[in-house]
Amino acid sequence: APISLGGYAISLSMEQLVAIALIALLTWTNMRGLEIGKLVQNTFTFAKTAALAGVVVIGLSLGWGANSAARSSAWWDSWANGWSPQIAQPGFTFVGGLALALLFGKSMVGPLFAQSAWTNVTFIGSEVRDSGRNLVRALVVGCGSVVVLYLLANVAYLAVLPFSEIQQAPQNRVAVAAMKAVFGNPGAMCMAAAIMVSTFGADNGLILSGARVYFAMARDRLFFQRIATTNRFHVPAAALVAQGIWTALLTLPRTVTIDAATREVAYGNVYNQLLEYIILADLLFYLLMVVALIILRRKKPEAERPYRTWGYPFVPIISIALAGLLIVDLAFLAPATSGIGILIVLTGIPVYFAWRSRTLSSE
Repeated sequence: APISLGGYAISLSMEQLVAIALIALLTWTNMRGLEIGKLVQNTFTFAKTAALAGVVVIGLSLGWGANSAARSSAWWDSWANGWSPQIAQPGFTFVGGLALALLFGKSMVGPLFAQSAWTNVTFIGSEVRDSGRNLVRALVVGCGSVVVLYLLANVAYLAVLPFSEIQQAPQNRVAVAAMKAVFGNPGAMCMAAAIMVSTFGADNGLILSGARVYFAMARDRLFFQRIATTNRFHVPAAALVAQGIWTALLTLPRTVTIDAATREVAYGNVYNQLLEYIILADLLFYLLMVVALIILRRKKPEAERPYRTWGYPFVPIISIALAGLLIVDLAFLAPATSGIGILIVLTGIPVYFAWRSRTLSSE
């Protein structure tokens, strides 16, 4: 039975067991060597990119063909009213000005998570040949491809579904609703399978790259020294295991809601809350990294710089301003989850100094 803790509970459902099994499988796979991890990543990246490209092609070609007159009308009607306020669902109210800007920033949590993996490739920079050139190429091509595909996918959704159906897509799965509109239930099932493939690939990428952060911390003597070791396959196996354990623990909490009328208890996952913890912390560190870049350029102008900063100093300043605005936005609209995210980051400060003093005293 779940262990209740206020509005949360600790449990172990079948869904959570599957998640933990997936974490264990991918952790073990990446412990077998970087080449195997790369093979898995490339395979699933190709599969999910092909699936998304398929959605784009189907939406833009077959979408208008299915019930052509109705689809064409829905498409043009959506754009005809594009600049006029529309009620998303009964009971919702119109907002504008600052309130709309704040809500827009809050709605960026999902897209920011989708884009946040752009930094993960830098975690394996020391294992990339000619990293000064290849990392930049990977970042530009990867981010550019994702942006183009996502934009085209949204155009495809609009070609298939009217605004109202996009707004009310079950569990916000617009791609599934779009494929169901074109192919019926078989299309929805195929799209659901493609989403699982995409999730598997994303999980592998996060596990492969994330462990390198643990490894780098330990190598700098800011974490357990055992984590700084590599196995016979020349990968940070101990770091992968530590990361796997922590990730598995994060799957255990669930939200608890009680129906006011029936008093029936329902359990949900904390996915959205974890996203808000992660995104705010990510934005905070993005901001600090760019600030550090400016400071280092002033303090050490003669230092070797294999990576160029395009548009310096304007691009870094714009990046700092946008990240700062989003941090304030999330802190204002989601103070509970954002506060926990900030608290988690701040607890790292005394831990850092404690570990650093311990390291210095042992020398």
